[in-house]
Amino acid sequence: MPKKKNREQFACAGLMLGANHIRVRCQDGVERMGRIKGKIKKRSWIREGDILIVVPWSFQDEKCDILYRYLPPQADWLRKNRYL
Repeated sequence: MPKKKNREQFACAGLMLGANHIRVRCQDGVERMGRIKGKIKKRSWIREGDILIVVPWSFQDEKCDILYRYLPPQADWLRKNRYL
């Protein structure tokens, strides 16, 4: 779950831009350019429509870092329990 004190929030993956960048639609209604961090770059493949946890940058609000990708069963659980 996203930690509000760390400014983390849910987002939905949109357009793949290449070079480890993705256009994401955040929970606060802002569309940002997300950067896939090196930690998850090799471990999980992110596709359009995936549910993510992102952290907006403090100095550029239109960009963010992607921290985590939810698997489809996890995303279904979040929808069922009204987190999304």
